[in-house]
Amino acid sequence: MTRVASEPYYFTKSLFKIANECPTKLFYHGKPSYPSSIGDDEFLTSLAEGGFQVGALAKCYFPEGIEVETFNPVEAAKQTSDLLSEVEVTIFEAAFLFENFLVRTDILRKKGDRLELIEVKSKSYHPEHDKFLTKSGISAEWKPYLSDVAFQLCILQNAVSHLTVHPYLMLVDKSTTTSVEGLNQRFRLVEKNGKSVVVVDEKLTPEMFGSKILTVVSVEEYVAMVLAEERDVPGGFLNRIRQYAIHYGEDKRFPITLGHKCKSCEFNVMPGTNDRSKKSGFRDCWTNQLGWGDVDFARPLVFDVWNFRHIQDCMDRGIYLAKDIPVDEFFMKNNKKGLPEYKSPTTARQHLQIIKTCRETNGKESVDEKLFEEIEKWTFPFHFIDFETSMVAIPFNKGRRPYELIAFQFSCHTIHEGGLIEHGEWIHHVPGRFPNFDFLKELVAHLQNDEGTILRYAPHENTVLRHIRGEIEKAIEGENSELLEEPFPLLEWIDSVTEWKQDIFENNKTKEVTKMGNRNMVDMCDLVRKFYYHPLMGGSNSLKAVLPAVLTTSEFLKNKYSKPYSSRNYSEMVWWRPNEESGLPVDPYSLLPPITEGIDISKDELILEGQHIQEGGAAMLAYAKMQFSEMTNLERSAIIKALLKYCELDTLAMVMLYEHWNDLKNN
Repeated sequence: MTRVASEPYYFTKSLFKIANECPTKLFYHGKPSYPSSIGDDEFLTSLAEGGFQVGALAKCYFPEGIEVETFNPVEAAKQTSDLLSEVEVTIFEAAFLFENFLVRTDILRKKGDRLELIEVKSKSYHPEHDKFLTKSGISAEWKPYLSDVAFQLCILQNAVSHLTVHPYLMLVDKSTTTSVEGLNQRFRLVEKNGKSVVVVDEKLTPEMFGSKILTVVSVEEYVAMVLAEERDVPGGFLNRIRQYAIHYGEDKRFPITLGHKCKSCEFNVMPGTNDRSKKSGFRDCWTNQLGWGDVDFARPLVFDVWNFRHIQDCMDRGIYLAKDIPVDEFFMKNNKKGLPEYKSPTTARQHLQIIKTCRETNGKESVDEKLFEEIEKWTFPFHFIDFETSMVAIPFNKGRRPYELIAFQFSCHTIHEGGLIEHGEWIHHVPGRFPNFDFLKELVAHLQNDEGTILRYAPHENTVLRHIRGEIEKAIEGENSELLEEPFPLLEWIDSVTEWKQDIFENNKTKEVTKMGNRNMVDMCDLVRKFYYHPLMGGSNSLKAVLPAVLTTSEFLKNKYSKPYSSRNYSEMVWWRPNEESGLPVDPYSLLPPITEGIDISKDELILEGQHIQEGGAAMLAYAKMQFSEMTNLERSAIIKALLKYCELDTLAMVMLYEHWNDLKNN
């Protein structure tokens, strides 16, 4: 797709969002020849968290609102102008044209000569804890949202200069609780013309909303600060967005600047070698600026280094490759004896990555023998656990807060001393019932019969259990009827297997200390960071990066998992399969079967979009879908089976990692 100056176009707030991240991306946006990595994952996460539903709920708070439904910009602007002739009016999707800019506002309220511009966001906000300003200025967390509103305000002030415009954000208030049951379920996601849209329950009345969980916050002061940042630049903010619009309209690439932002560029996609019609926008930029070829791009970059916090500093100095990072400056220090040592375990790990990926070519893993010492401390049976959770903007249950953590599933693989491996699991699938206490009860029943070591991967499981502990305490205080009959043993059990921060008063000072239970869970991700590295992991310690690496290097895993694997969720599954071209093992997560496998149901009949559950966003969406009563038993069964398979693979991957480490230890 190529735009020419003679073609009509409008520069919208979605284009401004892209340009505000990196104006060069406007040249690649929307062109089939430049594939983007932003797609299903981001969309699924937005669906799962309820971003679309928040927009629908916001409109329900203004029952007098009139929606401008036409997609034609000129007609929409005319309808808006006609509506604004009223003294007081509330408009949804009001349209404003100025030069070649087009703004469609979420909610617009007119009261005399005053316009209230209300931008709806599904972002959480707590009135006591969230601040738009920091000591150094506007909060980096809130800057993108305020810039979005600043763009709209700028256009409206020029399009309707006879009215005063006052900007607001409408946000999800985490300090509130729902006072009604099943609010989320009243906003159903359905597919129309290939797009997911929200259908609001026709029987919904204002009384059914209960207490409001969305809040309107004035951001006039902060938006003014955003606009003032460019007051000394000729033309200011308006001139900047005009330049964006000109380059976009003429299909000209904005001047390229390389920086930390390149790390998250969605146009850093390398299509298959046989598809010469597809290009990488990221590569185009870097080739244009640095004259790089394929050999250069094959080498690790500065932002490929794990947790490296000096990316922009290096790039400002013309350092783009990981191998060129000054080791003495960023990783080393001199001790009291004047000898060089690493500044921290983090810098030691970063330097190890550079050595293994930039200076060694044998592709061998690095294993610190301290890893084996840690394994020797474990007590059989070993329990490898993984939780699936959801955090939705609009709660499913009465008395719950927006974005409150919901634990709906766990998987546990257990290895006994004799080598026997068992798998246990639990999933919540009863619509309308808050699952966290049931989840905990089932988990405790599964793990309380021995003193075996419990292993997690990353802090998530610890966070979930501490969160549920807090919910139990609140339930005790409020005498909540949902509480389990004997809460105190549950509190004690959680404390025994978790760690937490606690303030103590000592020597006339309050300090924070880490407390941990006698059976505190072992974090395998922490062991990876400290004691294990494989070049195929790159700069990631994610289990989904570690698993393919260990499968590639481990003969033990190859021999075991190239044979059929069977469990309650899998029958004769072969996990170690070579790629036809490279001979390397295929990523096991790519082998997960479609949701519809084994049942007589088509994709079109299934409420859940897509046929696979391979990422957390898809799992959250699947659980959210099961909360709707109109789902058939066949659809519910399909989703449950897919979720069970997905979660089982997570703990099986942990088992595989342990088996590889244990094989190294024994040999």
